[in-house]
Amino acid sequence: MSSDEKVKGPILPVVLILVLCGVIAIVYYYWLEREREASPPALAEAPPSPPVKVEPQIRHPIPAPQPSEEAKPLPPLSDSDEPIRDAAATLIDKASLDRLFNTVNIVRRVVVTIEDLPRKKMGQRYALAKPVAGQFVTAGKGDDISIHPNNYRRYTPYVRLAEVVDTKKLVALYTYFYPLFQEEYKNLGYPKKYFNDRVVETIDDLLAAPEIKATIRLVQPKVMYEYADPNLEALSAGQKIMIRMGPDNAARVKTKLQEIRRELTTPR
Repeated sequence: MSSDEKVKGPILPVVLILVLCGVIAIVYYYWLEREREASPPALAEAPPSPPVKVEPQIRHPIPAPQPSEEAKPLPPLSDSDEPIRDAAATLIDKASLDRLFNTVNIVRRVVVTIEDLPRKKMGQRYALAKPVAGQFVTAGKGDDISIHPNNYRRYTPYVRLAEVVDTKKLVALYTYFYPLFQEEYKNLGYPKKYFNDRVVETIDDLLAAPEIKATIRLVQPKVMYEYADPNLEALSAGQKIMIRMGPDNAARVKTKLQEIRRELTTPR
């Protein structure tokens, strides 16, 4: 964080992705599960058998959409921006969509954001959400700097927007477009991983963000602010965002995340 909020990219993706076209957007990090190798015992009179690769098990399968005469076939990934923007308009008005999001290469932006949230840092090239308006405000000076409570108010309108989104409709749209997200996840280097497992895992990472009601101290070793508490500074990028929006907003976001997680993981 810099004194004039120079950090570019998705300042509030954990809230904003919630309202983007059926994409679980408070989303959640990719768990690198390595392929396990199992070798059967070799017989004394025979050479050892080659190792058998065990494919990672899908933990949170997406239910197949029910066939319908009205259902349109999915567009190819390369032409998916417009259909997704149209779907997003059923969850959030177009003016808000254009104001809050970067809507070119949407599928890639969603996948990359979900992948990055549980990491220590988030990339900026494929930022999905636009920066929150206003300047980052601190209290104190010198060696006694903290986050000013007025910063939390900047996030409240986005939290309210996320709260009014219909969770069932959000997940239904996400399920409909899911093959595109899975295709892009493979394109980005995860051919044997299941994207929805990453979504659920990222949600869990965000839900695990600590609840800080005390004053949050900062240090400024260079240009960017850092948390003075090394335990906070070591948190994932998504958890830092949860702390940065303030305890009340974070609690409301967690409530919405829990709704989405239940809808995503309840067997049908």
